[in-house]
Amino acid sequence: MVETAAALRAIASNVRAARIRAGLSLDELTRRAQVSKGALVALEKAEGNPNLATLVRLADTLGVSVSALTQETSEDRVRVVAADTVAPLWTGEQGSQARLMLTTSGTAPTEVWRWQLEPGEEYPSHPHQAGVVETVSVTSGRMTLVVDGTEHAVETGQTAVFDGDTTHTYRGAGTGTCHLIMTVHLPPGPASAT
Repeated sequence: MVETAAALRAIASNVRAARIRAGLSLDELTRRAQVSKGALVALEKAEGNPNLATLVRLADTLGVSVSALTQETSEDRVRVVAADTVAPLWTGEQGSQARLMLTTSGTAPTEVWRWQLEPGEEYPSHPHQAGVVETVSVTSGRMTLVVDGTEHAVETGQTAVFDGDTTHTYRGAGTGTCHLIMTVHLPPGPASAT
């Protein structure tokens, strides 16, 4: 969930600009992204509070990265982002969190995420657009990655890679907190540039 007024204003501006660039009406974007029109109107007025699933659906439909919708643009050559300055885009009931740290620029951007998964807590993700590839690197703890209904154990020091255009779930496993770095590689093309 978005937590600050400034972050919500940036999302509102970015979503509206991306929708206009794509030549989509509010009605067409709501139909394609499967997001209610009321939620989209409120979001574009900086009055909504979108969850991660809504932001992912909008980004996929608009052919942009999630951070293209959430972050203000930076002209600096080097960006240093501290985790404690980035609000979680998802928080689970048991304290799990997902933070979108940054997205690289260019025609094939990559999102860099920090996740914290508590034991047994999970985040189910809907399929992304074709060409999206995800990598999940566990830095401490254990997780279960479920892709197309098949479970894969991923432990400290291991990295999993998979095509993100299918259903997938991230679940904390074991007895301790799982920390991981996820990268989401977006397909190349002018529509995906941030």
